[in-house]
Amino acid sequence: MSDFDAIDSLLDAVGPQAELPPCHVRRELRERARLSKAQVARALGVSPSTLSGWESGRDPAGEIRTKYAYLLDGLNAKLATETETETETETAPAAEQPVTSGTASTATPLSSPDLGQDEEGDDVELLVAPEPCVLCGRPAGQRVAGFAQHLTPADCRPTATGAPAAPPAGQPTAHTSKAPLRTTRPAPETERSKGPARPAFQETSGPVDLIREAVQGALAEHRGDVDAATAALVKRAIPDAMRLLDETRKGARYDMIAHPWIPDILKKQTARGADQIWEARPKWTRHELPPGRHQVTALDINGAYLSALKTHLPLGQLEHSTSLAHDRRRSGVHLITPPAWEHEAVLPNPLGQRDEPGPLWVTEPTLRLLLRLSGPKHQLCEPPQIHESYTSGATENLLEKFRIALKDARDTAIEQGDKVTLEYVKAMYSKFVSTMGESNYNRELYRPDWMHLIRSQAFANLWLKALKAHDEGLAVVRAMGTDELHVIGDWRRAFAEGRAVTEVKVKDTYTAGTDDAEHEGEGE
Repeated sequence: MSDFDAIDSLLDAVGPQAELPPCHVRRELRERARLSKAQVARALGVSPSTLSGWESGRDPAGEIRTKYAYLLDGLNAKLATETETETETETAPAAEQPVTSGTASTATPLSSPDLGQDEEGDDVELLVAPEPCVLCGRPAGQRVAGFAQHLTPADCRPTATGAPAAPPAGQPTAHTSKAPLRTTRPAPETERSKGPARPAFQETSGPVDLIREAVQGALAEHRGDVDAATAALVKRAIPDAMRLLDETRKGARYDMIAHPWIPDILKKQTARGADQIWEARPKWTRHELPPGRHQVTALDINGAYLSALKTHLPLGQLEHSTSLAHDRRRSGVHLITPPAWEHEAVLPNPLGQRDEPGPLWVTEPTLRLLLRLSGPKHQLCEPPQIHESYTSGATENLLEKFRIALKDARDTAIEQGDKVTLEYVKAMYSKFVSTMGESNYNRELYRPDWMHLIRSQAFANLWLKALKAHDEGLAVVRAMGTDELHVIGDWRRAFAEGRAVTEVKVKDTYTAGTDDAEHEGEGE
């Protein structure tokens, strides 16, 4: 988001906002109208989980609030009309029941002196041939006050396009008590910034198709301009990622809580500060290289955050525990005293560069990595000491369908040279991870614990690649962030080369170290 976009967002939030009914009324209106969350969410351009939030305590803002208020007001008016009509129908004599459009095509027109009247005194004329209803555009068998229209809301349904048909030129729209007016509709689209030409996500055969449809829609909207389409897709990557998550969660075995209670250790201490969780980000460079001059290869780890989506994530609200034992069926954050690390000369500390001694809060991936390194297979350190934890029941497959959908789309984009989809997918998973904590850009998911766990898993994955290189006889020179590993030696015997998430690619090569002759001269 540019500076001007951020300012526009602030300006949109200033000023009077559309009134919304209480949360329970919003849900009641939708349920009485027999509309699913998915239907309403699709019409508003949000995800079903966002709509759930609006029906349970949160409020939308800006233009989407205006649209939501307009929808609720329309539902309220339509449901009120149906209730009124049902009441009148139950109390009216059988002889005064209005003739519906279902029998209008066979009815004989009444002579002009004998025109029928509805309950409000408007003239009702039966038509020989149906005419378009001025309210919904579908065939109607009656005229009311000179205008063709249905007499009951049940018959007056929207057209296939979802919009009422316009009356003939110069002909006013008839309004009777049968069809009360809605409140003022928001400004026409020409007065606002134009959105996508069509919804980014439509009913398709699978999650990967959602991504393809979004890309095709953006390219069509921007007339094939690759740069403009890419920019538009990246800009909406966060809500699109949430819609994709909702799609991949259909029929899921596990339910998750999107806005649980969060302990204070996971909350920012100041507005611009950080919380108390240590992610163990590696930032390590080898102090001394082996003697001689060496060619160093800087390897780039592909899709680091995408691969890290496969990690043990807590499903529900975190619960406090003072147990000293680790429960592998649960996941969360832990206060530990880390073990001493005695291999700094050849391998980075699994905790990253930490200057402060003593206990610290770490995530599940960091704790599991330390426990693994302290086990009988590696025996590189002592086990960490656990003091207390905040955990919940966990699964490693919570985001697996989401990850696979993004991975498949990424693989196809690379194979086809599709830079638009590649950048779009990258923005979706990277922004998804970075905004699920305390972020104003993603109000649908508030899981700072997940954000820390996924990041830490990416760091742990890089550390394990450094260990693999070391075990294969390579000299590890540097490990930085999530995707940068520098090594000396034939790295291809340890890693496959390519652009897949299971492969690595060369970022750079350079020469480091000193000649043996220089060392001999220094010794003399």
